[in-house]
Amino acid sequence: MSSFRPVVVVALAATLTGCGINSIPTAEENAKARWADVQNQYQRRADLIPNLVSTVKAAGAQEKSILVEVTQARAGANRIQVTGEQLTDPAKVAEFQRAQNAVTLSLQRLQEAYPELKSQGNYTTLMSQLEGTENRITIARNDYNSAVQAYNTQIRTFPNAIGAKIFYGAKPMVPFQATTPGADTAPKVDFGG
Repeated sequence: MSSFRPVVVVALAATLTGCGINSIPTAEENAKARWADVQNQYQRRADLIPNLVSTVKAAGAQEKSILVEVTQARAGANRIQVTGEQLTDPAKVAEFQRAQNAVTLSLQRLQEAYPELKSQGNYTTLMSQLEGTENRITIARNDYNSAVQAYNTQIRTFPNAIGAKIFYGAKPMVPFQATTPGADTAPKVDFGG
């Protein structure tokens, strides 16, 4: 009977390993870390916006409504936060995406409304930083979506699906998706030049 016990322990360990006992939390934490990267890049963009608004104001821009729109969109986006635990809630992720899209659209309107600012050094520098940040946001969202895909695949495929349900009660995470109509086509930006 004593020689039977080590065989049972090894068989149980192999079964648990095959059920994703370690790989599922690892994949979940990776997806949460990638989400933090997405939020970090959106925060970087939000931090640049007040400087951009100040630059436009200093240039004597007459159209205040677009500046107000940019400022309000930034404030709205900063109010919407999604934690790692909320990544399985499609409504919360969609709310976050809508708020961020509002910032993007208001920045595009700002560029279209003030083409004469492109000759000012501060404005050009800030817009370059924002452009770089938009690229970082795209990369961060892609990395997050890849991590979510890996996690969702792991919790839905055999044998990991067993461990995911029994040990963790794992739910699929929501990938970041375009929610703006026409988001699949690049916006036309005309600086009038």
